[in-house]
Amino acid sequence: MAGRLPTRLLGGLFALCASVQIAAAQADLYRIIVPFAPGGGQDVLARVIAPELQTLLGETVIVENRAGAGGSVGSAVVAKSPPNGKTMVMAASSHSIGPAIDRKVPYDPIKDFTPLAHVGTGAYLLLINSAVPAKSVAELIAYAKANPGKLNYASAGAGSATHLASAYFTNRAEINVVHVPYKSTAEALNSTVVGDTQILIVPTLGSQGFIENPGLKVLAVVSKKRVPSLPNIPTVDESGLPNFEFTSWFGLLGPANMPVELRDKLNGMLNKIIQMPGVAEKIEIQGIEPKTMSATEFTQLLTDNYETIKRIVKAANIGGS
Repeated sequence: MAGRLPTRLLGGLFALCASVQIAAAQADLYRIIVPFAPGGGQDVLARVIAPELQTLLGETVIVENRAGAGGSVGSAVVAKSPPNGKTMVMAASSHSIGPAIDRKVPYDPIKDFTPLAHVGTGAYLLLINSAVPAKSVAELIAYAKANPGKLNYASAGAGSATHLASAYFTNRAEINVVHVPYKSTAEALNSTVVGDTQILIVPTLGSQGFIENPGLKVLAVVSKKRVPSLPNIPTVDESGLPNFEFTSWFGLLGPANMPVELRDKLNGMLNKIIQMPGVAEKIEIQGIEPKTMSATEFTQLLTDNYETIKRIVKAANIGGS
């Protein structure tokens, strides 16, 4: 009949309209990409910040997990996104580790991103299995030197931040300890608890569970100063290895070539959020010390940190460097 469209054509038109509506809705979204699975430290930080950013922007902000390849999958999504400020990655020092050990990552950790906001700094904990006869870093080093090759250290995978920290420690301590890589921090922790491995260096994120586990002993925090949320745990320096630290920055990065005005606008908003008492408290609970800075200062920190990581990789001979 005249004036009546075929059912198939109507269905196609409805589908086209729906896809246009979805595309329009997605164009209005702000996304914080987390390059790891849900539940990790970066995921927690993103979910603390997202609702506050949504309020300030007056736009929808979602957290999207894009795990894989040591974080490079999620970071690559942001590197390839339009520089309109609507896609950012919740990154950490691990962002620079892959490129530093010559992994074939599809981006440059400095040139392909615009630093937006520094969230804070996280320390690491040096843990050992409770059966190891050591109560300090000095005693652990002495025991390892007396038993070369008999101790193992766990990591969350070859080239992970936990691997880098532990390799750096064993190199500086001049001890012969065998690396046993796992697929996650949880697996590495379990291995150390049951005694399959004896040493593990992990972020302070969620550290209370580590401290209270009877299968583990916490020897030190791997930073220049004690962590406010863990005041009774000495630094590695205090416990037997002078001038040793390994910390991680946490922050939000956008794609390269973002307009300076947009970058600074987002920096101001994010800094305001990080300084909110309720937000700062949630960040501190994760074992991270909140610290804001300008986008320019954050850019310099990233550049300096990347050079430091490359030096550590070379000194510890990770990846045949």
